[in-house]
Amino acid sequence: MKDWKKAEDVAVYRVQLLSPLLEDGLDSAQLRRRKAEICAQTGLSERTLRRYLATFREQGFEGLKPRSKSSRRAQVIPDEILEEAILLRREVPSRSVSQIIRILEWEGKVALGEIRRTTLQEKLARRGYSAGHMRMYAETGVAARRFQRRHRNQLWQSDIKYGPYLPIGTNGSKQQVYLVVMLDDATRFVLHGRFYPTLDQAIVEDCFRQAVQKHGIPEAIYFDNGKQFRTKWMTRTCSKLGTRLLYAKPYAPESKGKVERFNRIVDSFLDEVAAAKPKTLEQLNQQFEVWLSECYQNQPHSALQNQMSPETAYRSDRKAIRFISPESIADAFLHAETRKVDKSGCINFMGKKYEVGLSFIGCKVNVIYDPADITELTIEYAGHQPWTVGELVIGERAGQRPKLPEQFENQNVDTSRLLDAAEKKHQERIERITPAVRYDTVWKEENGRV
Repeated sequence: MKDWKKAEDVAVYRVQLLSPLLEDGLDSAQLRRRKAEICAQTGLSERTLRRYLATFREQGFEGLKPRSKSSRRAQVIPDEILEEAILLRREVPSRSVSQIIRILEWEGKVALGEIRRTTLQEKLARRGYSAGHMRMYAETGVAARRFQRRHRNQLWQSDIKYGPYLPIGTNGSKQQVYLVVMLDDATRFVLHGRFYPTLDQAIVEDCFRQAVQKHGIPEAIYFDNGKQFRTKWMTRTCSKLGTRLLYAKPYAPESKGKVERFNRIVDSFLDEVAAAKPKTLEQLNQQFEVWLSECYQNQPHSALQNQMSPETAYRSDRKAIRFISPESIADAFLHAETRKVDKSGCINFMGKKYEVGLSFIGCKVNVIYDPADITELTIEYAGHQPWTVGELVIGERAGQRPKLPEQFENQNVDTSRLLDAAEKKHQERIERITPAVRYDTVWKEENGRV
């Protein structure tokens, strides 16, 4: 299970490392410059970078997973050495991890080859001193020029907007709902938008998935730094789709100007909602769908050429849309969680029981599932091929108790090893504390003199 997770994480890291090289329209000079920047920041050789790039283009996400399945014990870096590495990074933020290791070796603080580059790089990132962190801290907050992608699906933007309060139940209480949208950067076309009853990562996942199913795979997607967007799941999904995952700089709302502008347009819809007073979430979404089509998607947009509408701009773009099979989409949007198998050989998952098997009692298994359909789960455990399990069906009559696996059965014995060992230990203790002088002998000698 740990090997599977480790391979996934390594592949995700390598895809994001290659993302600047996957942008369309790069000439050879730009490609060389970006490769040099990545090599300088990460310490990778250009040959390794070329190998990663060729493998990804040929085999996709799966090709970037490490081939070796042998688990290696994590290298431990002493705290004092890690502090020295942090100090070296702070002195010159542009120093690569390889250069930091070389300085530590030359200064005699570590032995040659004692520290691996990947381990130190991971430790620095956890402490907030990765190359990306240092670049972010060094950059100033100057205003940036406006930008716009040339073709559809080159860049999507997304945001969450607080919506109205809707009545729930019969006691008159109300609950706030939230709007999530996916907006195409080049055409301002809303690829998908919907109000949701909760504020968590699940609403972003659902909106993203609906947009992909309807309008294909984006080359890049752009989020702010909210916890609903900055998730491990989002990184993994974008890597499997071959989509560059980009985040706005902290405290820089102007970088998401297009979707922020759309949110201000939505304010006019919310004013109408206050007058219409929808009773349910379904009714609100129906009204939003109609308003979106008639009052935005098919209306002239001042930022587009010849003030064409967003829908016309999106439909008339000649750039081909990249679709993938439903199976590939489902695989990209899978989730992974860990569960412990109880004494009945089952796991509890999202309020339901699934039968895993008696031979896995007490084990922690990896649960791979599609949030849109949990009728079946895929179970992974080290040393076993993944298998599919369904929800446990409880009948009207009690079933026959299954036989316990051999490893859980009691062994027939003729004696207690604990009591035998205790008896031996007790005899050894008596022999140690036997007094050196026998007082009964001394008493007899004294009586003989008298």
